[in-house]
Amino acid sequence: MANSASAMKRVRQNEKRRLRNRVVHGSYRNAVAAAREAITGGSDQAATLVAEARRQLDRAVTKGVLHRSTASRRISRLAKALANN
Repeated sequence: MANSASAMKRVRQNEKRRLRNRVVHGSYRNAVAAAREAITGGSDQAATLVAEARRQLDRAVTKGVLHRSTASRRISRLAKALANN
């Protein structure tokens, strides 16, 4: 465990950030999963769900949860899957 006051403060800050990041992480994971399922199922809402997944991925980049290249790659793969189905 942290011994100094500044180290204890860092532990508290990191825990707050971890909880905040989990919410963002979960929201983009759920959006991507829903989009993938709609694409494979041939749903007519697939384009809307891909757009929502893109928004969630972009938001995760803005909040620093996801690297921009990772988000770009995932968006690209979703768009490619949508175009091929």
